[in-house]
Order: sequence, then C-alpha cells, then structure tokens
Amino acid sequence: MAQQLWGGRFGDAEGKTNECLAKLNCSLPLDSRFYAEDIDGSIAYAEALARAGLITDKDAADIGAALEVVRREWRDGSIKFLSSDEDVHTVNERRLTELIGDVGKRLHTGRSRNDQVITDMKLWLRRGIRETLAGLRAVIEASVAQAKQNLGTLMPGYTHLQRAQPVQFSHWMLSHAFALQADCQRLLELKERANLLPMGSGALAGNPLGVDREWLAKRLNFAGVTPNSMHAVGDRDFVVDFIYCCSLASLHLSRLAEDLILYATKEFDFIKIADGFSTGSSLMPQKRNPDSLELVRGISGSICASLSGIMMTIKGTPTTYNKDLQFDKQYAFDAFDRLQDALTVVEGVIKTMQLNRERMESALSPDMLATDWAYYLVRKGVPFRQAHHYIGEVVAYAEKHDLELNEIPLGELQKICKEFNVDIAQVSDYGVNVEKYDVTGGTATKSVKQQLKTLQNFIEELKQTK
Repeated sequence: MAQQLWGGRFGDAEGKTNECLAKLNCSLPLDSRFYAEDIDGSIAYAEALARAGLITDKDAADIGAALEVVRREWRDGSIKFLSSDEDVHTVNERRLTELIGDVGKRLHTGRSRNDQVITDMKLWLRRGIRETLAGLRAVIEASVAQAKQNLGTLMPGYTHLQRAQPVQFSHWMLSHAFALQADCQRLLELKERANLLPMGSGALAGNPLGVDREWLAKRLNFAGVTPNSMHAVGDRDFVVDFIYCCSLASLHLSRLAEDLILYATKEFDFIKIADGFSTGSSLMPQKRNPDSLELVRGISGSICASLSGIMMTIKGTPTTYNKDLQFDKQYAFDAFDRLQDALTVVEGVIKTMQLNRERMESALSPDMLATDWAYYLVRKGVPFRQAHHYIGEVVAYAEKHDLELNEIPLGELQKICKEFNVDIAQVSDYGVNVEKYDVTGGTATKSVKQQLKTLQNFIEELKQTK
C-alpha cells in the first residue's frame, strides 16, 4: 500500500484524509503537465546529493535511469495512478521507489515539495515563454506579410472612431504588430528575471546538508540561486508576471480583433474575413459572422480573470508556502492555453483576409485634409495655433455651405486668411500628403519600410531565442 509523503504523523484509521479533502487536495490533473520538468529537476538533485556525499554516485545513476523509465511511461501513456497520488511529485517518487526500492526513498533528502514545485514551475515557464513567443512571432510575421503586400494602399486613420487623417493600411497593420513586439520583449525580460533556482530552499529554512545550490543552478541552466529561502518558497511573482504578459497580449489581440470586426462590416467593407474564419446564422442565410475574432475578444476577458485570480490568491497568504498557492498552475496554464488559441486564430485571420482597396481609398474625404491645410499655413509662416484656428473657420464655412474643403472658392479662403493662395490645390492629393509624414514612425512609404525592416530583424532575433 502506498504511503502519503507526509503520512507518518497521522494514524491509519483516525488520520485518514476525508474524501472531500483528498479530492480538493489533489493537484495531479494540473501539475502532471510538468512531469518532464519534475523529472529533470529530480535527476539533477540526485546528482547534487551525490556531490554532497549523501548518496553514492551509483545511487544517483540508478535514480536517473529509473526516472527516465518513468518519463517514458508518461510519454507513452502507460503511467498508472493510485488514489494516494496527490500530485506529480508523488507519482514520480512512488514509481521511482517501485522500480529501484529504498534507493529511491533517498531522493527527497533535504528537499521539500515547497521548493520542488516552484522549481518545476520555473522550468515549465521556460517552455511556456518559448511557445508563447513562437505564437506571437507568427502573428507578427503574418502582419508584416500583409503590410508588405499592400504597401501604398491608403485608408482613413481614426481617433475616437472618427475619420482623422489619411494613413497607409500597412501603417495601421504594423501598429498592431509593434504592440505584439512589446509583448515579446516583456516575456524575454521575464525569462531573464525569473531565472533563479529555488531548489535548496527546503520547506522554508534552506538546506543543512551541504547541497551545492550554485552547482545545481548551473546544472539546470539557471543564472543563479534565490537569495532567501523563505521568500523563494512563497514567491509566485513570476507566475503573476507571466499571466500579466499573457493578459496584455490578449488585450492587444482583442483590440486588433475589434478593428477587424468593424472593418469587415458592410458599413466599412474594408476587408473580407475568409470563410474558414467566419460562421453563418442559424436563421438568416445571408450572414457572415466574424465569430473567430469575437471569440478572441472574449478570450481576453478570461485571461485577465486569471490575472485577477492569482493576485487575489496571493494577497491573503502569510509568509512562505501555503496550499492556496497550488492554484497558481490553474491560472498560469489556463492563461497560456487560451492565449495560444487566440494567437493561432488571429494568425489565420490575418493570413487569409482580403483587402477591398477601392473601398478603403474611397472612404477618404477632403475634410481629412484639414490638418495638412493647417500645416500648409504653417509653412507660410503662420503660427500653428493660429493656423489651427483659421482651418477651424474653414471647416465651419464648408459645413455651413454644404461644401467640401477643396470646393471652397479661393476668395472665401483668403477672407479667412490672406496666406491662402492657388497652391492650396496641391494639398488635396491624399497620397502626396501621406508621403510628407516621413519621420521615423510615420505613415510615409519610407517610414513604413523602416518599420518593416525593424520588425523583420526582430523576427529573426526571436527565431534564435531558446
């Protein structure tokens, strides 16, 4: 009969765990996800025990070989669970002992599940960050490809959802790509910041048996060790940081989804979402619903809920480890999984969507030239605040007389400001005006190409990230 890792204190009858508590206490459905990380950490710890003279080199080798057998059982699905298995650590240690006997019982010397589970979580975090970066990179790549393919296509830029200034579609597309680039950078920073080994912290007081934590950190590719054992076993800030990164990325995907949903309506008709990422109505045969993007918006709320959940879980916990922290995995894995789903869908939408270039450009209107008309006066020597006031009067005149800006007679313009001249007609070409915004980050073709190059270089750097 298998024993609980903590069961010696409790009698066989009176001390038996209540069934409802046993169910609540069992984290195996969640933490089985990092069985490989648990095995990696355990093999390294066995080697550290041998270096400290606590077990023999042969013991460490036998433990390592047996754990590789356990790894294969996890991989091929032949691993068997018992009712006494509370978590992945219990399963791995039980199977280890079943395979090699009492030698397996030496593995936990000086180690607590408190420092074990957080080490496993940090090892999993590397994989979680790597796969999240890959998903973000794929969406950035799809955005860059659309921007390159449609370079020069003009559309209205919006503020307050009102037409504002002419911009390139590519400039708009890359605005979302740069938001995702920032998400990648946050994850890369977290990857470095969280890369300190907690193992060796024990339950809370550290390890008194001479285990070389610095060697163990190098063995597991950590940059160093956590400096305080009490802080280490209760620290879940890196989990909060990861879920925050996922939450912010999901917000950026949600904003992109909202833009695309609007642009796909008949009222805008700027893009067409592919059939593979659209659905129909059970009642109205004509409908093409952007359910893929609406689900992405909804997923964002769920991921942000995980962020609130982990923060509120941590808020009330006293120093060091408490069982509340068991829920960190639920929040982290859920945020990771949902973000992966959203990234995959958004990548597919961007890759397959079609642009209605004529509709985009026909949505441009002369009133959107107002800012460029103000700059026209600035170039004539009029202070900008005064130029802004003059163009406001021009706009008011156009509205009063039901005219477009470029339909107002020159004589009427000169009554408002004497600096207007026949060359104002040259400020009526949307394409010419767009090309004047050639500052770094602007919407001119030169600037957009620079943005494309920046993102392409970043993509190549991401591909090298391990």
